[in-house]
Amino acid sequence: MKPALLEVMRMNRICRMVLATCLGSFILVIFYFQIMRRNPFGVDICCRKRSRSPLQELYNPIQLELSNTAILHQMRRDQVTDICRANSAMSRKRRVLTPNDLKHLVVDEDHELIYCYVPKVACTNWKRLMMVLTGRGKYSDPMEIPANEAHVSANLKTLNQYSIPEINHRLKSYMKFLFVREPFERLVSAYRNKFTQKYNTSFHKRYGTKIIKRQRKNATQEALRKGDDVKFEEFVAYLIDPHTQREEPFNEHWQTVYSLCHPCHIHYDLVGKYETLEEDSNYVLQLAGVGGYLKFPTYAKSTRTTDEMTTEFFQNISSEHQTQLYEVYKLDFLMFNYSVPSYLKLE
Repeated sequence: MKPALLEVMRMNRICRMVLATCLGSFILVIFYFQIMRRNPFGVDICCRKRSRSPLQELYNPIQLELSNTAILHQMRRDQVTDICRANSAMSRKRRVLTPNDLKHLVVDEDHELIYCYVPKVACTNWKRLMMVLTGRGKYSDPMEIPANEAHVSANLKTLNQYSIPEINHRLKSYMKFLFVREPFERLVSAYRNKFTQKYNTSFHKRYGTKIIKRQRKNATQEALRKGDDVKFEEFVAYLIDPHTQREEPFNEHWQTVYSLCHPCHIHYDLVGKYETLEEDSNYVLQLAGVGGYLKFPTYAKSTRTTDEMTTEFFQNISSEHQTQLYEVYKLDFLMFNYSVPSYLKLE
């Protein structure tokens, strides 16, 4: 009887050991797949070693024959250079950039990239990508990063935070890129986002009240206090008002790309366009050596500002104001090869 009892106890211990082993293996498998789901290639994006820099990949490709994409971007670079040269008196008024001029240039040390972000040109998603690239494993999926977190300045390092020698080294050695958009479509997008959305009270208070005070006759006290019902015509009048331009620089959301990124002082290696956003973005990632496992996030956005929408907004703008507004954004139109919109009635 006693040997039988001992045998039963021994079998119970074996069963418990087998069960514990199976359970442990199961937990390890689950943990492994969780990791693989977050980073399916099992690669630490930030620390990937590569033999060639993005600049080498762009200007000295392994294949001798240039791709259509490379030719397209060479044409865009040439366009910027030509317009800068043609408008040298205007475009190079200030020959020395200050650190404040470099606060829009986000630096990625690991992949030797510098990205000049332009608000209303997919900069939220590009900042998310830069956080993945510079996060040293902290992030893997750009779309898991909340939009408000992407705009926290401490999450990304900008070029103005470096010493002068460090700035010059990075401007020379890193691949510099920016993304642009049809100037008036970008302007309407900024207006819709900052002045027609009720939650943007900070813009209503800082800019809306000022615009209404200057541009609206017989404004009500409520409108002057809240600043939350600015008309597009009033916004345009504010932008072309010489007093506005003397008072302070434009807010970054409607500042010209020329003034934000200084393309006549900084040679950009790639000029991406909002109209070809996905292709251009993935080309940048490919040159950076991460295109195999990191793609620009895409999703349908039904609220985006379109050319048709922009046309409607300009219907009530006088030809005089249209002409003056075009002069404000003229360099952006020319530099990035955007034609004069057909709906404009220029004087």
